[in-house]
This record gives sequence, C-alpha cells and structure tokens, in this order.
Amino acid sequence: MTERISAPAQRSHRHHWRRDVVELAALFCAVAVADGIANLVVHGPRGPVLLVASAVALLVTAAFHTWWARRHSHAPPPADAAPAHPGAARPDAGATAHSEAAPADTALTTSLWRMRTTVRDQPGSLAAICTALARSSVDILTLQTHPLPEGGTVDEFLLRAPQQLPSGDLARAIADAGGHSTWIERADAHDLVDTPTRVLGLATRTALDAAELPLALRQLLGRCTIHSIPATTLSGRPNAGADAPVEGVLEATAMRLRDPSGGAITIERPYLPFTPTEFARARALVELDARLGPRVPRSQDVLTLPEGNEITVRRADGSDKAAARAMHDRCSERTLGLRYHGPVADADRYLGHLLSPRFGRTLAATTASGKLVALGHLLWDGDETEVALLIEDDWQRRGIGTELLGRLIGMAVEAGCDSVYAVTQASNTGMVAAMRGLGLPLDYQIEEGTLVITARLDATPVSSRLPYDLPRETHGLPSTQPRTQPRTQH
Repeated sequence: MTERISAPAQRSHRHHWRRDVVELAALFCAVAVADGIANLVVHGPRGPVLLVASAVALLVTAAFHTWWARRHSHAPPPADAAPAHPGAARPDAGATAHSEAAPADTALTTSLWRMRTTVRDQPGSLAAICTALARSSVDILTLQTHPLPEGGTVDEFLLRAPQQLPSGDLARAIADAGGHSTWIERADAHDLVDTPTRVLGLATRTALDAAELPLALRQLLGRCTIHSIPATTLSGRPNAGADAPVEGVLEATAMRLRDPSGGAITIERPYLPFTPTEFARARALVELDARLGPRVPRSQDVLTLPEGNEITVRRADGSDKAAARAMHDRCSERTLGLRYHGPVADADRYLGHLLSPRFGRTLAATTASGKLVALGHLLWDGDETEVALLIEDDWQRRGIGTELLGRLIGMAVEAGCDSVYAVTQASNTGMVAAMRGLGLPLDYQIEEGTLVITARLDATPVSSRLPYDLPRETHGLPSTQPRTQPRTQH
C-alpha cells in the first residue's frame, strides 16, 4: 500500500514544471484579452454602452444561476438513484410513508427496556453492542458506563425497542456482539430522567427528611433490599453485622455502609452485582445524611374532631420519646396488648426504635395543649412496609386512627411502596374495618390468632401529601374509629 501511494506522488513531483508553464501561459493570455477589452471600451465610440451591457448580462446570468440552484437543491432524488455507498440499502417505495407515520404510533409499537451488560475494556467493544442494537431496530436513549476494577466495563442502557422484540432475542444479540452477564428488565417513563437529575432529586429528598435515606438508596440502586441494623438490640446487646467500617464494604451483590445514627446499613441485590460507581453514589448519600444530622419536617395540619376539639397532626421523631412514653403509661393494658401483643419489656428502647427516622416515618396527633394522644407508624421492613397505630383510650373512636391510617397510606404511595401490611389479632374487628375503609384490595392471613392484613397499593386512587409539605388546613373527621390497634415486632 505504501508503494501505491508514493509512486503517483513522485510522478507528480517530477512533472510539476509542465503544469507551471501552462498556468503561466494562461495568465499571459488573460492579461492580453483584458488589455484588448479595456482599449476597446475606453477608445471605442460606444464604450459606456458596452460597460452597461456587460453589467446587465452578468446580473441576468447570476439570477438564472440562483434560480436553477434553488430548484434542483429542493428536488427529491430520483427513484432509481444509486446508494451513497456500496453498503447502503436502497429505500423502497413505502419508506417515505412509513417514516412519516412512525412518530404518530411510536408509543403504541415500542417498549422501554433497561439493560446492563459487561463488555471487554478495549476499543470497538461498545461499538459492537451499539451495532447489534441498531440491527434489531433498537434506539439507545441513555447510556452509563461503570468501569470495573478487574478490567472491563458494565454498560447500562435505556432502550426503546419494537414491542414485538422479545427480551430473549435482545439478550442473544448482545451476547453475539461480545456482551456477557446481561440483565434486562422493563422500564417506564420515570426512567427517562437523566442520571444527574435523578441523583440530585434523591439528594434533595434526603436533605429534607432523614427518613428518605433508605428510599433514596432503593431508588438509586434499583430493586434491592435495604436493612438498617442498630448498634445494639432491644435488650442492649451488641448487634451482629452493625460494625461496618467508615468507608464501607462492597462485596459483589452486597454492600455495607456505616449508619450515621449508629449501626450499619446493608444493601443486597442478589440478581446483579454492584459496581464501584454505584457504591460511591450510595456512600455519598450516606455521607450527606451524616453531615446534616437528625432532621424531620416540621410542618403540621390542624384537624377538627366531630365534637369540636382540635388536634394537630405532625411528623414525630426522637424528641417526642418522653411524650410517647407518657402516653404509653396512660394507655390500658388491653390497648397496649392489642398494639404489641403483650407488655413491652423495654418501652424506652422500643420507642427509640419506632421514632427513629431511619426505620420509617411516624405521625403524632397532639391536642391543643400539646399532649400527645396518638401515634401512627409507617415502618420500612426490608422489601415490605408495615403500618401500625396506637391511640390513647380516651381518644379512641373519634376518627383519629382513620385519619392517621389514611395519611400513612398516602406516604407509602409517595414512597413507591407496592403494598403495606398491618399485624393485629383476629378479634380486632376495628382494625379490619379501618383497613377496609381504605377502599384498597386486601389480602388476609391468619395463623394462631394473628391476623396480617395486606393492602395492595398499585393503581391506588389515594391522593397523598408529601411528607415534607403537609398543608395547614382544617378538616372535619368521620365519627367512626377502630378501638384497637395493630402490633409490630422488631
């Protein structure tokens, strides 16, 4: 190939003097013609007329050239035009009609997929994946690259594929292109938000409310299980697995991070290993939570009971522990038994767990004098979510529990929970009636007198309020309220 290129160059260099002589002769001819025309115009009897005629001729020629160029630049290519390059496909007669109709029904004929695949860290590997996707008529909407410490990269795609394309065919195409450990799942319109915007939104939610950290981690890392492990058990003994180092630990499908409130946060995702990039993002969110310290939104809502008394519903945290313990002391054994399925051996430590934002969200109902009379808990339990209520005896059957339960369900909807469950006793008809009053699909499981009621929240019509934006309004409450409350074991 080198000889073929250099030979013409040598011949051109050897005969360049001929081209120079021709150009010089043409220059002399042009000068002679210009001199003749100048003498004819200047010394001729009609010199000015010739100048005007020449100018008109030039203008007409320029106008004609402009018209001709515009007409042919907007003309469609002939039907039998050859492809631009040998590898290009010749469009058929229906190509134009199909391309015009495609945008109108794209949403009806395509589906969104989220795909991860591991490729070799070498030039052309990503291009091979993109070529395989293009051959399957798959459009790449977003792409993230996660380098691996042992070499190679994990490429994460958000794809728009033809609806009739099975995920198995897509995985086989990626495998043929060099990808391995491929994982594919359905995506939705919420995944169209770019990664920096999504991470900033999660950081904002975490900054506003300490209870958002587990939810933010779950939305950041996808389908995973998150557990908050306290430093000590309820009996005061050191908790196993709560000794995560400050910098955290990444072990394939699991990561452990130090909880700023004490203990550790474990995140598990058995179907897909975590990447160092995901570990760094999760650690950054935990560090943000640690720097901001304990925080709970302080907005509140004033409600009017049927008899005219007003109560205030607000978020509760560890600062309400003394008031919550005082309410426990005022409750009867029956009320506490229905809530906890027996006496509480260590109420102080148990209430500290329930009121911690790390394990969920708690709503408190207080009277006009500030006395706490009811608590409602929305507790994160791994992949599941539990609701629980405790209402002082003198304030039962006034609609407070129904109001708290509805707000807790609304918070679960906002948090993206698929379902919530309540644990109570089979004889607790009041709690059953309250759960039925939500108007949601319910599942019941009974075992040795314990009743677990699960409410499915997918496609729920509940209109919920953001936990950090409770409006200050006055509401009239219904006159029915369950007398008994569910029980939680942690």
